Amino acid sequence: MKVLKYLLVGFVFGVVLTKSEAVSWYRIYEMFQFQSFHMYGIIMVAILTGVIGIQIIKRKNIKDIDGAPIEIQDKEKGSARYWIGGLFFGLGWALVGSCPGPIFILLGAGFWSVGIVLLGALVGTFIYGLFQNKLPH
Repeated sequence: MKVLKYLLVGFVFGVVLTKSEAVSWYRIYEMFQFQSFHMYGIIMVAILTGVIGIQIIKRKNIKDIDGAPIEIQDKEKGSARYWIGGLFFGLGWALVGSCPGPIFILLGAGFWSVGIVLLGALVGTFIYGLFQNKLPH
């Protein structure tokens, strides 16, 4: 039954991103060329929703699906790793025209060439796993 809930949420997420054109390569291109506010608006709504959600979880002591308290760890100090990670993520996003969530949505919509992007993301994750212990965290 849990799997059905996750599939339903994923399906709704995919529909929302598709209808808002957040999976459109053209919209992503416009964003990186600073030609349109569309994607920045979507990102700002996502950030605002996350901030509000985290505050509700913290203030109301909301529990997870199994009844355990949700504990949100503070981030460690240091900004270099966030800048470097963000730079890699942003460059990949700009070059490919898709971030990880829309990869699956585009595959589901029948854009099979995005399979190459998924393969690249998986290889990149594997390489990170190999070097994880040697990287500054």
